[in-house]
Amino acid sequence: DSLRVIDGMHRLRAAQRRGATTIAVRYFDGDEREAFVLSVRLNSAHGLPLTLADRKNAALRIINYHPEWSDRSIAGLVGISDKTVGAIRRREGDKLPQLTSRIGRDNESYPLNAMQGRLRASELFRQNPDASTREVARLAEISATTAKDVRNRLLRGDDPVPPKQRERQGGTAQPVRPAQPVRPAPARTARARRPSAVELSRLRTDPSLRMSESGRTLLRWLEALGSNEGEWAAIADSVPSHCAPAVAEMARRRADDWQSFAMALDRRVRITSV
Repeated sequence: DSLRVIDGMHRLRAAQRRGATTIAVRYFDGDEREAFVLSVRLNSAHGLPLTLADRKNAALRIINYHPEWSDRSIAGLVGISDKTVGAIRRREGDKLPQLTSRIGRDNESYPLNAMQGRLRASELFRQNPDASTREVARLAEISATTAKDVRNRLLRGDDPVPPKQRERQGGTAQPVRPAQPVRPAPARTARARRPSAVELSRLRTDPSLRMSESGRTLLRWLEALGSNEGEWAAIADSVPSHCAPAVAEMARRRADDWQSFAMALDRRVRITSV
C-alpha cells in the first residue's frame, strides 16, 4: 500500500532524470519484515554491495525479526559469516526468545544442542560412508571441521560426541561406542571413477537424455569427465602456478557437488525400489 521501492531505487532515479513518467514494476505483497528481508536478499545478489556495517545492521534486524532462523541462514542472506551472525545474536542476549531449535537453510528445524548435530552427522555418515564432509555438514547444520571430526571418530569406532561435550549438555559422561564403526569406502582407481566409453555410448543413445536440454547438459558434463589420466596430467601441467591453488579449490568444490548429485540419485533409486 505504501508503494515504497524495495529494490531498484537507482533505476527509478535514472528513469526520473531522463524524463520518464512511467516505469515497469513488480508489486510485492507482504508486511514490513518480509519487505526488508527481500530487499536485503536482492541487494546481496546484485547492484551496489552493502557495506560491512550495513550487513551487520541488516543481520541484527533480521535476527530480531526471525530469531528462529539459523546463523547460517541469516549469514547466507546478508553476506557475512555465520560466526559474525552468532556474535551479533549473543550480544542481543535476553532480548531474544530462548528457543530450543532453529530453522536451517533447507527450511528444516534443527535442535540447538550441539550434541544433536554430531549425532545427526554420525547417522548420515553411517547411511552413506562416501558422503563428503561438506555435504554432511550442510545437512546436519554443523561446521565442516566438526563433520570431519565426527567421521574420524566413527572410523576409529569412537563415540561421535566427545565425553566432555556429553557432560556439558547433560548426557552420559561415558563414551558410547557405535554398534558398528563406519568403515571407509573401498579405494577405487582413477579409471574406475571415470565413466567408461561403453557407459557414455549407451547414455548418448538414450532418447530420454538426448531429447531434453537437461539431459544433453548432463551428457556434456560426463563427456568432459571421460578424459584419460594423461589428459588430466597435461591440463594440470598447463595451469599457471599462481592459478593452481584457486583451480584446485574449485575442483574440490566440484567434487563435492558431484558427490551430492550422486547421493541424490542414490536416494531416488532407493525410493523407487521400495
